[in-house]
Amino acid sequence: MDSASLSHLCTQALYLVLLVSAPALLVSLVVGVAVGLMQAVTQVQEQTLSFVPKLVAVALALVLFGGFMGGELLRFTHSLWSSLPGVIH
Repeated sequence: MDSASLSHLCTQALYLVLLVSAPALLVSLVVGVAVGLMQAVTQVQEQTLSFVPKLVAVALALVLFGGFMGGELLRFTHSLWSSLPGVIH
C-alpha cells in the first residue's frame, strides 16, 4: 500500500466520522444552547434540566438519522472491501 492510497483512505474515514457524528452533535448543541438560554432567563440552575433534554434529543436524532448513518457506514465498508484487492499487492 503506497502512501497516497493510505492518505486517501484516512481522509475518507475521517470525513465519514464527521458525517456520521454530525447529526447527534448538532442536535445536542442546539438543545444545549436552548436549554442554557432558558436557564439563564428563568435563573433555574439545575444540572438535570440540561442533561435530560439533550439525552432525549440525541436519542431522537439517532432514531431519525440512524438509517442515514448506517447507510453511510455500509457504503464506506463496501467500497473499502471492494478496493482491498487493488490495495494489497
